[in-house]
Amino acid sequence: MVAITGPITPNLWFDRDAEEAVEFYTSLFDGSRIVKVSRYGEGAPLPAGTALGIDFELSGQPFVAINGGSEVPKSHACSLAAFVETQEELDELWTGLIGDRGQPVQCGWLVDRYGYSWQVIPTRFIELTADPDPAVVERVTQAMYGMVKLDIAGLEAAAAQAREEGEQRRDGGGPAD
Repeated sequence: MVAITGPITPNLWFDRDAEEAVEFYTSLFDGSRIVKVSRYGEGAPLPAGTALGIDFELSGQPFVAINGGSEVPKSHACSLAAFVETQEELDELWTGLIGDRGQPVQCGWLVDRYGYSWQVIPTRFIELTADPDPAVVERVTQAMYGMVKLDIAGLEAAAAQAREEGEQRRDGGGPAD
């Protein structure tokens, strides 16, 4: 087993706009900051003075961003998840990440203007999908599948409907007509 000297840190690859992206991301999350910027010198693949690497934090989580050129495509296979408590926080972060060039996807996913995939997740969704009643989990999951941006009230309504139907079955009746 290997002992590492710090936290495992996501490294985000950009063609040449890492500094702009880091400024954008740090403007969206409380507790965020740019820690250090190293720059390309003369004779490098990008113009001298261009950010080479940027150490930064989003809500206290360390990240690294590099300007490495366009050889590496982005993929949905590795994405970023942001957990929020309220619908207001979800809406604000969703709108901020999409901005003017991002794209909504499905099930709380979006792709930001830099091509990175995010899922903005209310903690209530996590709680509801850990419910001991499998019918609640199924109904909440199905509701999430029908959403683009997650809606806490809609998820709560799906859970309430599953619970109501379960109570009706226990009381000897079927689902309400």
